[in-house]
This record gives sequence, structure tokens and C-alpha cells, in this order.
Amino acid sequence: MSDPADAYRSGKIMVNTMTRFDLFLKRSFDLLVAILGLALTWPLIGVCWLIAAIETRSNGFFIQQRVGRHGRIIRVCKIKTMYASDSKRSPLASDNLSSITRSGAVFRKYKLDELPQLFNVLIGDMSLVGPRPDVPGYADKLTGGDRLILSLRPGITGPASIKYKNEEQMLASVDDPRWYNDKVIWPDKVSINKEYFRNYSLVRDIKYIFQTLLG
Repeated sequence: MSDPADAYRSGKIMVNTMTRFDLFLKRSFDLLVAILGLALTWPLIGVCWLIAAIETRSNGFFIQQRVGRHGRIIRVCKIKTMYASDSKRSPLASDNLSSITRSGAVFRKYKLDELPQLFNVLIGDMSLVGPRPDVPGYADKLTGGDRLILSLRPGITGPASIKYKNEEQMLASVDDPRWYNDKVIWPDKVSINKEYFRNYSLVRDIKYIFQTLLG
């Protein structure tokens, strides 16, 4: 498989890219925080799982296929925040707001539903910081230089996630949420994530984590 960074360099456009040392440092930091995070929060994860299981009368974990590094499909684990549905859910979160449980609204507000993704970080499917893991049909359809961001493991948080932390409400407020997502939000996320790749630093990763926790 060709390196997406090479695709971006085509057309004589040169960019700063993450070095092997950057990748090593990023992965080492991910492992350290994931291990410490799971050691400290596993009781909280268990309580959240139990509450979600009782309210939804199903497994309190929600496991979904998402697009990972190099376009590989991964299974992402979160605390369940919606009631079960027999129909296929929309890839737009704003279309599913009515299905959010009472506990789910709290979990989402305080990012508690994201905690199980530390398992994904631990096994190497995800990073603490990076592009959000999207459902198939978006990141896996990127072409040309935009595929640069597939060089990165998807992240629990990141600059695009922070900018669009109120994405559900934003989409719910426009007349055509799908058009606005596909033509405005998604291209902007791609641009932000490419910039993140080109200007990576561990210090910025730590800043994004604190912004998320305090946000």
C-alpha cells in the first residue's frame, strides 16, 4: 500500500510530515496514558456500562465499525447512549437525537461514553489525538492528497473534534443537514486534519487533550 503522504507530495507540493521518531513518541504516549487511564477509570466505565445496560435493556457497550488507519475497518467501543433501533441509523448524529437516552445525554456531555475507546488506543486501533474515526463512506472515500490523513490512527479527540464539539446541534439547526455536513463540515475537517498531520507535536496533542477535558 502506498504512503498517503506520497500522494500529497504529487504535484510538487512538499509538506512537513511526521517522522519515525514522532510516530514512536506518539504511540509511546498513547500507551502510557491508555494504561494509566484504564487503571484509574475502569470502575467508572463499569458503572456507566451498567447504567446504559439497564436503561437500554441491552449490552451497555456500543460497538461499531469505523474507518481506521490506512482505511482499514476497526471496531470502536463506546458506552451506549441510544435506545436500540430495528432500522439502520443515519450516519449524521443530528438525525438520531431523539434516540438518545437520559443517561446517554449525561455521558455525552461529560465525554464518559468515550472512555472505553482507551481499549482501542491500547491495542493500537486508535490514538488519543487524531481524526475522529468515521463510519464507512467518508474517510475511506478520500482521494489524492486528502488521503494523507489516513496515515494517522483515528483519535478520541483532535482539533477537528474540538472545533465541532457541538456538531449535532449545528446540523440540527440547518435546513439540509446532510448537504451542510458533506459540503461544509466534512471538507473543513479534512483540511484541519491534514494541517494536524503537517504540524504534529506532542505538546499540541497534550493541549488538545486538556482542551477536551476542560471543554
